[in-house]
Amino acid sequence: MSVQGPQQVLELAKVSRTFGAGATAVAALREVDLSVAAGEFVAVMGPSGSGKSSLLALAGGLDKPTGGGVFVESTSLAGLGLNDLARLRRRAVGYVFQDFNLVPTLTAAENVSLPLELDGTPLKKARRQAADALRQVGIPELADRFLDQMSGGQQQRVAIARAIVGERRLILADEPTGALDSTTGHGVMEVLRARADAGAAVMLVTHEARHAAWADRVVFLRDGRIVDQASAMHDPTMLLTQAGL
Repeated sequence: MSVQGPQQVLELAKVSRTFGAGATAVAALREVDLSVAAGEFVAVMGPSGSGKSSLLALAGGLDKPTGGGVFVESTSLAGLGLNDLARLRRRAVGYVFQDFNLVPTLTAAENVSLPLELDGTPLKKARRQAADALRQVGIPELADRFLDQMSGGQQQRVAIARAIVGERRLILADEPTGALDSTTGHGVMEVLRARADAGAAVMLVTHEARHAAWADRVVFLRDGRIVDQASAMHDPTMLLTQAGL
C-alpha cells in the first residue's frame, strides 16, 4: 500500500512571464517549476529583478503567465473566469502586498474582515475572525483605528492580519517585515510559521537570510530562473554565497 505525501497546494509548471514584445521584451520568469505542499513554508530569495514578485503575483492569480500553468489545489487558474478567480482568492489565498493595498476609509478590523464579508460570511463572525487575526499579529487595540491613525509598521501588520484571516490554505507574503522593527518582524515570522505548522502552504519573498531561516526550504532565483534550493536547516547566508546571490 502506497503512502500519500502532503497535498500540493501550489504548483507552477514551466511558468514563464514576459513583459513587452520583440526587441523590448523582458523575461521576468523562465520556465519555473515550483510546488509548495500543505504544511510547508518556502522562502524565495534573490537579487532585485530576479523575478520574485512576479512569481508571487502569478501564484496568487494576480497576473497571468505567458507560458506554463499555475495550479492551486489542482485547479488551473487559467481555467477560471474572473468571478471564480476572485472567489478562489477570497477563500483560499492570503496575499501580503509590499504596498499593503489597504482601504483608507475602513478601520483595521473592517480591512481585515473585508474578504470574508465579500464572500458572504455573516458580519459578526467576520469581525470575530478579524479580531483574532489582529490579536495574532499583536495589534488587537488598533481594531477601530483608520490608516491615517497608524504607523507604517502598524499598517503592515493589518495587511498581514488580512492575509491570514479565516481558513486560507495558501499564504503569499511579499517582504512582509519590510516596515517592521526586528522584534515585531520576529513576531510576524512566528505567525507565518504557525500557519504552516497548522497545515497552510506558505511562500515568502524576502531579502533577509534570518527570515528565510524560518522556512522549510529556500528557493533562489536569478534572472527569472531557479538556480538553487536547499533546506533552511542550512545557513541561508552560506547558501546565498553558494548560489552567487
